Amino acid sequence: MADAAQCQQSSKVVLKDDVLYGRVDGAALLADIAYPDAKENLPAILIVHGGRWRAGAKSDAAYRKQENYAQAGFFAMNIDYRLVGSTPAPSCYQDMYTALRWIHAHAAEYHIDTNRIYLTGNSSGGHEVSLAATLGEGKYPRTGGWENAGTDFRAAISLAGAYDLNALSWGNLWTPMAGQPSTGFVTLSVEQLKEERKVASPMHNIGPSTKPILIIHSDDDKSVPIQQAIDMDRALSESKLYHKFIHYTDRGHLGFTDEAIHETLAFIADLEAKSK
Repeated sequence: MADAAQCQQSSKVVLKDDVLYGRVDGAALLADIAYPDAKENLPAILIVHGGRWRAGAKSDAAYRKQENYAQAGFFAMNIDYRLVGSTPAPSCYQDMYTALRWIHAHAAEYHIDTNRIYLTGNSSGGHEVSLAATLGEGKYPRTGGWENAGTDFRAAISLAGAYDLNALSWGNLWTPMAGQPSTGFVTLSVEQLKEERKVASPMHNIGPSTKPILIIHSDDDKSVPIQQAIDMDRALSESKLYHKFIHYTDRGHLGFTDEAIHETLAFIADLEAKSK
């Protein structure tokens, strides 16, 4: 856990940086958290940064939004995870699930309502949270700790997310390999990689257990083409699954902007109102 020097506290929000949420293959997995002080039954939101799985960090100004959510009444957890330049996919996805289990394991300590956990990510982070909403843990083994903790969550919010890796220009960065760091990795064939990317594509995992999803995307996104969001929206609509698509024309490659956070909070409020 972060020491006292790393904690800031006000009458409203507590901030803690570099909280250890897991450890895998010798790597420490760290998160920054924020939450309202002296509150009970908090909803939680897990923030997953973008960067095409190969770049980005929780400390980047574009991603450091946990305080915004804490001010809105959430326990917010903003994670770093293993990038594909050091450990092949799906390690980044496994780390996100480690963080989700950490939230469940620490729910009593932080007064979290485990029935109200939400995931939000942008770009490759949007891909990860959408994959969780459709695939779940899938075939990927649990790593990093808290193996016996729960993994349930209420909904996912995807900002400029990717939904079909084989149709994405940078989808080839998702390159799983056979083996383990301790024993060495083996390269997969082209056909095997194509199948692995299909398995890791939210579009191809939509089904009865799919969680509610908020999709936010813009026509002028030069990183993830708008067609990915249009196709995902159509597939969810055809399956009659609860979701919302906010379709902009001029927002570029969307991140955690004030506008996106506002839409996220509105989606969550609407979802919770419908369940009462």
